[in-house]
Amino acid sequence: MIETLETTLMPVVSGINTYLSNYILVFLLIATGLFYSVRTRFVQIRCFGEGMRRVFGSLTLRGGRHDSGMSSFQALATAIAAQVGTGNIVGSSGAILAGGPGAIFWMWIIAFFGMATIYAEAVLALETRVVEKDGTIYGGPVYYITTAFKGAFGRFLAGFFAVAIILALGFMGCMVQSNSIGSTFQTAFGVPTWAVGAALVLICGVIFLGGIQRLASVVEKIVPVMAAIFLAGGLVILVARISYLPATIGMIFKYAFQPQAIIGGGFGYALKEAVSQGAKRGLFSNEAGMGSTPHAHAQANVADPHDQGVVAMIGVFIDTFVVLTLNALVIISTLYTEGGPLAGGYTGAVTETLNKANLAQTAFGVVFGERFGAVFVAVCLFFFAFSTVLSWNLFGKINNIWLFGKKSVPVYSVIALVFIFLGTQMSNDLVWELTDMFNNLMVIPNAIALFALGRVVTRVCHK
Repeated sequence: MIETLETTLMPVVSGINTYLSNYILVFLLIATGLFYSVRTRFVQIRCFGEGMRRVFGSLTLRGGRHDSGMSSFQALATAIAAQVGTGNIVGSSGAILAGGPGAIFWMWIIAFFGMATIYAEAVLALETRVVEKDGTIYGGPVYYITTAFKGAFGRFLAGFFAVAIILALGFMGCMVQSNSIGSTFQTAFGVPTWAVGAALVLICGVIFLGGIQRLASVVEKIVPVMAAIFLAGGLVILVARISYLPATIGMIFKYAFQPQAIIGGGFGYALKEAVSQGAKRGLFSNEAGMGSTPHAHAQANVADPHDQGVVAMIGVFIDTFVVLTLNALVIISTLYTEGGPLAGGYTGAVTETLNKANLAQTAFGVVFGERFGAVFVAVCLFFFAFSTVLSWNLFGKINNIWLFGKKSVPVYSVIALVFIFLGTQMSNDLVWELTDMFNNLMVIPNAIALFALGRVVTRVCHK
């Protein structure tokens, strides 16, 4: 039954995604990023140092409980937990396979402008959030969408966004994460995917029941540790392959503008594929403009929305320019350089053995050995994906409450847990396509509101 459903849905969903990512998504992402880069006088450059000082100047893994909301770092950790997920390992692998190494260049472009976009999202989330009498904080795009547009149109846009994010992150997105955990654990340890799914449901259920304070406590500890482990492993690979680094970096820039030389096809087709893969996977990775991380930043206990805005920018920097780039350099330096299995592109017999699910494991295995490479990536991916599930569940829950009220939370949580389990049982490709589709749809109402509220962000940025 599941196989029949996959066969039926795949071409439909894939067709919608192709249109959205090739024509609408790239335009909206770059246009929004350019809009806010200009309006804030390139806040991502001017205030980059301020953001780094705010993040690392008072770094702690013991933020403690708060009467309401989270500390600034806990909010950032929750946002990074959402950003640094399978998009950094599996997503970037898929982008490189489909768009060539040059897709990473376009991810960088998207992320650079996305830093200005996510600054605006965080500022607006704090400016429009709602704090209830018991201290519970609700904030995110549905609140600034209805601030930008009053009446029926605003409610429609907000409702459209809320439904899209519940499906994209609360349900389908968690399937992507559990799907990746299940497949990598099966490859690395031979553990049946159903067993991985059952364990995930149990652990996630306990944390979901603990509410926002338990989630904040967990992610503020997981995020720094998981990033440090992955970065240490990646740096070991790059040191071992240091003689290949010049060629690796050269390929990223060369194939950004000449992708047909590595992925085949005509120049126009190849360039469109490289740009769209970079935009699509870049969005899924750093989530700037998508409207997900504002839910986390709205929880921050800060004196000025600008303070959290510059912190939010650092989240995109860490996600794309550090973690994702390191993974891409590992893959390209081990698999695409001279003598590598993908030196001639993703063609021929190699397509039967390498795919986006095992590409990173294969790359790390070149230096670490096949067995340890698979284990290392599986462990890192577990922490990345697990922390993402926690954050995405929170984002979906906030929108579920906006739509249906607090009484609907138990039903939402049960459905989310079912999707987490189902994700470990379904094919990788359909799960990714469904998530991409709803991710793309989320961007549209969020971007419309961002354009409408430019004056609010500018006032905060320049005061």
